[in-house]
Amino acid sequence: MDILLTHGYFLYDDPHELAVMRPYPPLGLLYISSHLKAKGFDVGVFDATFTSFLDFEQYIERHRPSIVGIYTTLMTKQNVLRMIAFCKRYHITVVLGGPEPPHYANEYLMRGADVIVIGEGELTLEELLPHINRYGLDRLWEIKGIAFLDDVGQVIRTEPRPFIQELSAQPWPDRTAIDLPRYIQIWREHHGVGSTSITCSRGCPYTCTWCSHSVFGESHRRRSPEDVAQEIRWLIDTYAPEQLWFVDDVFTINWRWLKALRDAFEAYDIQIRFECISRADRLNDEVIDVLAEMGCSRLWIGSESGSQRILDKMQRKTRVEAVQKMTHALRQRGIETGMFIMLGYEGETLSDIRATIEHLKTSNPDIFLTTVAYPIKGTRYYQEVEDRIIAQKRWEDRTDRDLGVAGRHSRRYYSFATRWMVSSVQAHKVRHSNSTVWHKWPRWSKHYLSAMLGRVGMMLTARETERYVAPAGRGWYDEKRRNVALD
Repeated sequence: MDILLTHGYFLYDDPHELAVMRPYPPLGLLYISSHLKAKGFDVGVFDATFTSFLDFEQYIERHRPSIVGIYTTLMTKQNVLRMIAFCKRYHITVVLGGPEPPHYANEYLMRGADVIVIGEGELTLEELLPHINRYGLDRLWEIKGIAFLDDVGQVIRTEPRPFIQELSAQPWPDRTAIDLPRYIQIWREHHGVGSTSITCSRGCPYTCTWCSHSVFGESHRRRSPEDVAQEIRWLIDTYAPEQLWFVDDVFTINWRWLKALRDAFEAYDIQIRFECISRADRLNDEVIDVLAEMGCSRLWIGSESGSQRILDKMQRKTRVEAVQKMTHALRQRGIETGMFIMLGYEGETLSDIRATIEHLKTSNPDIFLTTVAYPIKGTRYYQEVEDRIIAQKRWEDRTDRDLGVAGRHSRRYYSFATRWMVSSVQAHKVRHSNSTVWHKWPRWSKHYLSAMLGRVGMMLTARETERYVAPAGRGWYDEKRRNVALD
């Protein structure tokens, strides 16, 4: 085996993911696997999703791969660190890729990783694997697109590797290397419809300040509509899913391409429902008609805020009114709408939160998901608040989600704010539903009371701000000063 590819997402160890039960296959790893196999490499894939860490240990002990490549995200970080440590027991060369490692190269390399792949992994690993077999970890500066430690422990970043331009020339993801039917069946059991994922493009050219571009940069490259349609036809014929999830950052970014994909759907007799993500400024009535014809059942819009002032600070380059208009247009064509909402962005005030609540009432999406802004290293938002970032845990014990921003309202405050927002919107929905007054009253009262409790909680915690607090018996870690104090 030239390389074992794996990741740190263990579904059954994550209570939140178990409650949601919407697993999708690791497409990034599968693209790398198919590319390397096409180039003649012997590739193994350990899909951790439905396994345990013990299963991973036993696999390593049984197969003893010489190189292990691990796809790493901020949410899988702790598992990945454990995987690195276990691999090093057997003197295995560990290569990390994904969005997380490039911005924490020193931290991962100091904890046992040998090489960090920066950007797309296919071409880099194609060059790196024979290099390691020939030279070991010497002369790594010859490889583009990586980071490693030199002889004195300094991080060396080599010249960036150009992106793959002809995506349609790449082989499809190596789905036969994993148990894809199990993914689809779990969807059927928990949601009544078997679903799987596919991607048509790589990268996003937009400049939202909080969004990470560490893998694909701010590029945008598309596969041909013909290639996408052929893959979908194969997926349907081979695995019979009832639904697709297009993972593209902005599915409708190119209208001519979308219409060509619609025509390719017709040519290959593709009839399947799907979900996708887009932006209000990349939608119009004609595009929505095309989506409806193709079978789009739900479209997610990154609304983020109902305050135009906050959207402008985020450099979202969209208008609140456009989001509302497109949400209504989608629903009129029978397409459900989902929204992503972010609270706590830099400079947000109570009036901005109130504007977001009114925005949700006006837009009336079928579903919306909320999060509190957190600074992801490498983003413009992180750079903006870097001198006020709070890290109450050591690096290996936390993720970027745990980072606070000094001076911002406390996490309790935003917990109450989320309750106020969600309950206010639900109360509004009930009030304007077609139910009779007697059916509305109990539900409306419940949501209204919950909203008021949330608002009261906000008032009681309005003076609380995020700050350094030493956990009892654990000391504190000030990452800005690189200073550790332990009890």
